[in-house]
Amino acid sequence: MASLLPAAASPAGAPSRSKKRPASPGTGGGPAKKKKAAAPGGSQGAGGEAMNENKFLNTDSSTGSVETTVKPLPFKDPNFIHSGIGGAAAGKKNRTWKNLKQILASERALPWQLNDPSYFNIDAPPSFKPAKKYSDISGLPANYTDPQSKLRFSTIEEFAYIRMLPSDVVTGYLALRKATSIVS
Repeated sequence: MASLLPAAASPAGAPSRSKKRPASPGTGGGPAKKKKAAAPGGSQGAGGEAMNENKFLNTDSSTGSVETTVKPLPFKDPNFIHSGIGGAAAGKKNRTWKNLKQILASERALPWQLNDPSYFNIDAPPSFKPAKKYSDISGLPANYTDPQSKLRFSTIEEFAYIRMLPSDVVTGYLALRKATSIVS
């Protein structure tokens, strides 16, 4: 009677006649090249051995004939043609890459209206995070504010420098920051 054996299974107790070491489980279970089925009565054992993971060998122990049937994988479409990005298979010409200069030139050639949005005139909603505060003297992130002059500073040295400044210079620093100049 004919028996249907899966590819990874071999008959129990049948020694392997191959001189190669068995493949690791992660490599697919065998050599990379596919071998053709051997003639009846060849080097296969009584039960037969499979050649690939998705192929089965039908063996008939009474006649010794070997039939190979291919089981199609359920997730592969046999009529699938890869379109890709382009190429001969898709019937399209290959996509060419443009550098920044070419992209800018092609955008300049487009018919832009005056009210079209660009990166310079997009209005964004106000941020939920508080605005960062920077020192009026050094430009570093400032954690402190002088209560007398209302100037921001980040180090002790800047604080000492702010206390030595005349009132017109303090007013100038506040005007640069667009703050109200309240000097007492």
